Amino acid sequence: MSEFEYKGSLSAVTTDIPVTEPQRQYYFMGKVKEIVDEKTRDLGRPLTFHVTTFGCQMNARDSEKLRGILLKCGYTEKDDEDSDLVLYNTCTVRENADNKVFGRLGVLHGYKKKNKEMLIGLCGCMAQESPVIEKIRKSYPFVDMVFGTHNVYMLAEILYERLTEDKKIVDVRDKADQIVENLPLERKYSFKSGINIMFGCDNFCSYCIVPYVRGRERSREPEAIIDEIKRLVADGVIEVMLLGQNVNSYGKGLDEQISFADLLRRVNEIDGLKRIRFMTSHPKDLSDDLIDAMAECDKVCNHLHLPLQSGSDRILKDMNRHYTKEKYLTLVDKIRNRIPDIALTTDIIVGYPGETEGDFEETMDVVKRVQYDSAFTFIYSKRSGTPAARRDDQIPEEVIKDRFDRLLAEVRSDGEKKAGALTGQTLPVLVEEVNKQDKSLVTGRLTNNSVVHLQGDESLIGKIVDVRLEECKGFYYLGDRI
Repeated sequence: MSEFEYKGSLSAVTTDIPVTEPQRQYYFMGKVKEIVDEKTRDLGRPLTFHVTTFGCQMNARDSEKLRGILLKCGYTEKDDEDSDLVLYNTCTVRENADNKVFGRLGVLHGYKKKNKEMLIGLCGCMAQESPVIEKIRKSYPFVDMVFGTHNVYMLAEILYERLTEDKKIVDVRDKADQIVENLPLERKYSFKSGINIMFGCDNFCSYCIVPYVRGRERSREPEAIIDEIKRLVADGVIEVMLLGQNVNSYGKGLDEQISFADLLRRVNEIDGLKRIRFMTSHPKDLSDDLIDAMAECDKVCNHLHLPLQSGSDRILKDMNRHYTKEKYLTLVDKIRNRIPDIALTTDIIVGYPGETEGDFEETMDVVKRVQYDSAFTFIYSKRSGTPAARRDDQIPEEVIKDRFDRLLAEVRSDGEKKAGALTGQTLPVLVEEVNKQDKSLVTGRLTNNSVVHLQGDESLIGKIVDVRLEECKGFYYLGDRI
C-alpha cells in the first residue's frame, strides 16, 4: 500500500543533482530504476528484494520506508531472502539480537555464492556501532552496503553508488541533520499504520544503547503528522500507532508550544479514524493532562504500555530512570482512577548489575500490586558503551534465571486473571489477519490489545466487528461474532 508521490520527474536532471530533500532521493530512485530496468531486460526476469526487520515498531516503520523506496526503484518484493537484494534492518537493544543477525548473514552468503546479482545491506541500530562496522569489514566482506539510523532515507542514493561504483558502501552518520518527509512507503497492513511522531531519545538510561544509536530527540511538526494521518485515513487506515522512544516528551524543541496530550486531542478529531494507539510512554513524563486526554479522547485505545524496569529505588536511581517505586505506583493509581478499564503492560529487567534479592523483591511487590495485563520480561543484556556494561558487579547467570522464572510465573498468573475477567463480554475487535494455524479462523485485537480468534474469512480483515468472548485461553480469547 504505497504512499507519498513526489510530482517531479524521476530521471529529470542528469547533471544537476537536487540538493534539497526529498527531491534528491527521488532523483536517485529514478537513476536506480534505469539500472534495474536494464538488468531486468538482460536477465529476462524482475530483480527482487526482501527486507528483514529486527526489533521494535520504530524499525518496522523504517522498513516500510525501505520497501517503498525499493518498489519505486523498480524492484519486485519477494517473500524470502533468496533475492537479488536483501536488507537487514537491525536492532541492537540486546546482545542476542546482534548474534541473530550475524548468524543470518552466514546464510545470505550461501545465497550470494549462487546469485552474482545479489546485494546484501545492513542498516539500522547495529550499523551505528563502530565495533559492528569493523566486524562486518573484517568477517563479512560480502556485505555490500552498511548505513545507520540517521540516513535510512538515503537508501536510493547509497544503492546507486553501489551499483555504479561496484564497491562496498559504508555510510554511517554521527547524527541526524534533518527529518525527511514524503518519501515512498509500503505498508504491511492496509487498515492500520505506525506513525513516527519523533525520533531519538534524551533519557540515557544506564543500560540502554538507544540514545547512542538513534540520537537525540527530534519531534516532527504537528501539521506534518496530522496531514500524514489524514492521507492514511483516505487510503483506508482506521487505526494508527503513534511512535517514539518516549512519546510523552513530544513537542520539545518545536517552535510551536505543543504537548503530546495536545497532539493526541488533534489526532482524535480526524474524521474516519477509529483507533489511536501509542508507545512508548516514559513514567517520568506522563502528565495529568495526558491522562485526561486519554480518558477524554474516544478513539484512544484503553491500553497503556508503561515500562517499570525495576521496583527498587536504588536500582531505578542507578538506571537513571528519574522516578521512584512510590511515584510509579501513584501514577498507576491516577491512571486507573481516571480510566478504570485500562489495560496496563510493562517492561521489566531482571539481573541488572548489583541487583540484590531485596531489590528483586521490590520489583515483585510492584508486579503483585499493579497486576499487569501482560509484561515483557527481559534478562539484563550488557551493551558495550553503556554505563551499566562497565559495572564489575554483574549478576551470576543461575541467580538471574531463578529470579526470572519467579517473575514470569507471577506475570502469567496476574495476566490470566485479568484476561479471564472479560470472558462473556461482547467487545469490538479489529480483525487483522487469517489465523496462521487454523484457516477457518481470523485473528484480531480488542482495544486493550488482547488477541481474539473467531470464525471468519479474509473478507473481515480490516473491519471492526462485535465479538462475544466465549473462552479465555490465558493471553488470548476464542470468540463468536455477534
